[in-house]
Amino acid sequence: MIRNGRRAAGGAERPGPGDRRPVRVWCDGCYDMVHYGHSNQLRQARAMGDYLIVGVHTDDDITLTVDGRDTYEEVKQAGRYRECKRTQGVSTTDLVGRMLLVTKAHHSSQEMSSEYREYADSFGKCPGGRNPWTGVSQFLQTSQKIIQFASGKEPQPGETVIYVAGAFDLFHIGHVDFLEKVHRLADRPYIIAGLHFDQEVNHYKGKNYPIMNLHERTLSVLACRYVSEVVIGAPYAVTAELLSHFKVDLVCHGKTEIVPDRDGSDPYQEPKRRGIFCQIDSGSDLTTDLIVQRIIKNRLEYEARNQKKEAKELAFLEAMRRQEAQPSAENDGNF
Repeated sequence: MIRNGRRAAGGAERPGPGDRRPVRVWCDGCYDMVHYGHSNQLRQARAMGDYLIVGVHTDDDITLTVDGRDTYEEVKQAGRYRECKRTQGVSTTDLVGRMLLVTKAHHSSQEMSSEYREYADSFGKCPGGRNPWTGVSQFLQTSQKIIQFASGKEPQPGETVIYVAGAFDLFHIGHVDFLEKVHRLADRPYIIAGLHFDQEVNHYKGKNYPIMNLHERTLSVLACRYVSEVVIGAPYAVTAELLSHFKVDLVCHGKTEIVPDRDGSDPYQEPKRRGIFCQIDSGSDLTTDLIVQRIIKNRLEYEARNQKKEAKELAFLEAMRRQEAQPSAENDGNF
C-alpha cells in the first residue's frame, strides 16, 4: 500500500525464488491535476511489486481519520507499509498558485519574483506552520530525473516514426487521448514529442502560459506510455532538417488552432508539402485553458481546501513526532 507520493506502503514481502507469487501493490491519493510528481510516485510503487492498483479519493487528501487516527495504522501494524521518495519541486499547490497569480516567474529562464515568492510561501498555508508536503519548493532538473522517466529506446527497423509538437502544458487526459489516437495509427509506432520553449509557448498562448516550465513538461510527457522520445525545446516550425534528422514518417496535430509562425507562415507547411501531415481528433474537450478557468472560478474553495489539508498534515506530523519520542522517554526511565 502506497501513500500519495509522500508515504508509501507496499504489499507483502517479495516471495523467495521457490515461492513466487505476484506481489500486488496498492497506493491511493487525491491525484488532483496529475503531474510528474504523481507519476514518479506510481513508478516507484510499481517497482515494489508486480501489479499496481491505484485508489483515487472522492474528496480531500486524507491523512487522519475523523477521530484523529492514522489511516494507515492497520497496514503498519501488519508490517505491510512502505515508503517511497517524494519528488521535490512540484505540488498541486504550486501549480494552482501559478494560475492564480499571473506571472511568468516559473518559466525556466526567469528568476522567481519577490511577489511570486511571497504568494507561493503563503498560498494555502494554514496558521501555525508549514509542512514539507503541501508547501511550494523549487524544481531542480537533473539528468537522473530524465533517465528515470525516459525509455532510452531508439527507433527500430520497421517502426513508424511519428512526430507531434506542442506545449503539452498541465499534461492532462486530453493530451493522453490525443497520443493514444496517434499511437493507433501504426502497428509499431515510435512517437517523438517536440516540446516548445517557454518563451515560444508564451508567444502564441499569451498571459502567463505555460503554467509548467519546459523541464517540468518534459517529465510529464516522458511519463506517458505512448511517448518514446522527447525533443526538449523543439522549433515551432516543423522544418525539413527536423524531419530528416529524426527520419519522421508522419506528423500529427490535434484539432486545436494552429497559430502561424512569427513570419506569418504555416509551421506545418513542410510536412504538408510532403504529404505526411495528419490532424487527429482526440475526442476529448478538456484543455489547459479549461483547467485554468476552473481553478480561477473556484479560487477561494481551493485556498480553503489547501489550508484544511495542510492543517491535517501538520497534525499528523506532530502525532508522529510524539510517537517517535515516546520510546525514548520510556527508555530514559529504565535503569
